[in-house]
Amino acid sequence: MESGHPLNPRETVAELDKFIIGQNNAKKAVAIALRNRWRRQQVPADLRDEIAPKNIIMIGPTGVGKTEIARRLAKLAQSPFLKIEASKFTEVGYVGRDVESMIRDLTELAVKQVKDEEAEKVKTKSLELAEEKLLDILMPPVRRPRKEQPPDAPEAETVEVEAPGATREKLRAMLRAGKFDDREIELEVSQQNIPMVEIFSASGLEGMDINIKDMFGSLLPKKTKKRKVKVPEGRDLIAKEEAQKLIDMDRVTMLAVQRVEQSGIIFLDEIDKIASLESGHGPDVSREGVQRDLLPIVEGSTVTTKYGMVKTDHILFIASGAFYVSKPSDLIPELQGRFPIRVELNSLSKEDFIRILTEPQNALIKQYIALMSTEGVYLTFSPDAIERLAEIATTVNEKTENIGARRLHTIMERLLEDISFEAPERSGDEIKIDAAYVSGRLDNFIKDEDLSRYIL
Repeated sequence: MESGHPLNPRETVAELDKFIIGQNNAKKAVAIALRNRWRRQQVPADLRDEIAPKNIIMIGPTGVGKTEIARRLAKLAQSPFLKIEASKFTEVGYVGRDVESMIRDLTELAVKQVKDEEAEKVKTKSLELAEEKLLDILMPPVRRPRKEQPPDAPEAETVEVEAPGATREKLRAMLRAGKFDDREIELEVSQQNIPMVEIFSASGLEGMDINIKDMFGSLLPKKTKKRKVKVPEGRDLIAKEEAQKLIDMDRVTMLAVQRVEQSGIIFLDEIDKIASLESGHGPDVSREGVQRDLLPIVEGSTVTTKYGMVKTDHILFIASGAFYVSKPSDLIPELQGRFPIRVELNSLSKEDFIRILTEPQNALIKQYIALMSTEGVYLTFSPDAIERLAEIATTVNEKTENIGARRLHTIMERLLEDISFEAPERSGDEIKIDAAYVSGRLDNFIKDEDLSRYIL
């Protein structure tokens, strides 16, 4: 269901390379899974329903790019995408979120996605309608008494007369030229007084196919309130209201459910936290219960949402976990079988850190240079400074917890703390950061292991 030109696996990997360094095996696996979505759409209908998605488990330490791969993949696919922690769920009967809620959340996201797309399609029309309404407000029709009414009648009946065409067009040209942008107008904006109803229950009313807000919204009359706004804001408010009237919500719902069923992606993070350990007591019983609840969703079932029934048979599940304590084999066998593709992600080396700092489109060095330039402070990093930063990140990860590329965030914040604090007073300064500056700021923290454990 991807719009536009579907990417082939090599193109997908090339796009992921712009943001994620290394991890080629994981990139290949997700690129193939994405392409298989498109391939499935091309096969005959009778065989199409038989082809199940090849779900993936990504295994690797924290901070190596598991979540980032899934997040970027969803943007490429333009699919409804939900990232959720498996540890949020509890077994049926316990207080907490039930596993079906992730399908409801995914459907909500898809409805919003389709609604935004439909709003974009009617944008021109809604802006035209908004312009006409604005012209009516800026130059209301003239009210004149009817000619046939006797002048001495107690209440002379009036009739509205449209403004002459030439005058209206002149006004339109002025409106488009921004001549009225500073003028305030009074608008009637619709609002609904929906009572705040808070219901305490184990499932939070998720299991009921009822939308309390919609129910009360339809029972209570719509209220309007008057607001004074500037003309540009007024145009946006009117255009939004007009767009809502132009969008066919039944069609939006149908397309959204279809999109979830055919191209939805759910990223289940921290799946290792629900893997059962050897002991058969304590919270592990509940962990296994969550796995058993998860099983029908992953293998294909029908979930009730407020937008109708949603089938999960062809939703792609990408799970990830560090698996420090448990192993993928600690998951129940039925669930293991539903994740046929396993990819191991590598720990990051000093060379990887150097590339992470400089190569991606959203590289940390680029981010900090852009942030400081807003204050008129211009940073430059020498190659030896970047190498020293990578060395420090590697050393601290080895000495304390290995948190992968996330270590770079704490190191960069510590490095630039003083510059960041003084930036408003240093406008116009050009600051060169070299290896000596990095060592001067950070070496003490590396030497003092207790300090580095808490600060870096």
